[in-house]
Amino acid sequence: MRRVPAVLLAVLLAVTMSGCKVMQRISDGAYRNAVTDGVVDELKARGIELEARPTCESPGRESDSVVRVGCTARTTTGEPVKVEGVALNADTADPRESYVVTVGGREVLRKDCLGLGCDQQNR
Repeated sequence: MRRVPAVLLAVLLAVTMSGCKVMQRISDGAYRNAVTDGVVDELKARGIELEARPTCESPGRESDSVVRVGCTARTTTGEPVKVEGVALNADTADPRESYVVTVGGREVLRKDCLGLGCDQQNR
């Protein structure tokens, strides 16, 4: 199954539900959930297993076009996992994403999309 990039999902939700704080929280939640799924898939593909799904938070939005996300988790061996992500132009049809994932303080991933199949999509 091909995964939709995290921001694209959030943008679609935001566009279809824009103008309402409740809907903004839903789209922020959908974005955090998509990032969580993507991180799990990416780390699993690299042989890194997590104790549980990452916990992700979105700090207050700078604007509708900039969305940030931060996640934390632990590997099954107890190493801390940290995810930092940002989506620029999030309120457009062509958002630009950037993610950095560290495990035990070592960078293991730096990509502009997360999840299985994201590299094959036209960006």
